[in-house]
Amino acid sequence: MPRGHRATVVRVADDAHPATARRLEDLGFTSGVEVEVVRRAPLRDPVIYRVKDYELCLRRAQAQCVLIQEAA
Repeated sequence: MPRGHRATVVRVADDAHPATARRLEDLGFTSGVEVEVVRRAPLRDPVIYRVKDYELCLRRAQAQCVLIQEAA
């Protein structure tokens, strides 16, 4: 997603490593939560996301485990 765009989390991918899936859910990437791209590092990885009322940083490999539906 480009900077400033928002999406809704559908779920964490079934094929994600169990530890990664658990960590993403613990960080707030759960079904129905809105996520916004805040900014990217100069080489586009990692990316800072706004989830609920805080910001967190994920590498692209971790972010690909989160299935989203872009806001209309």
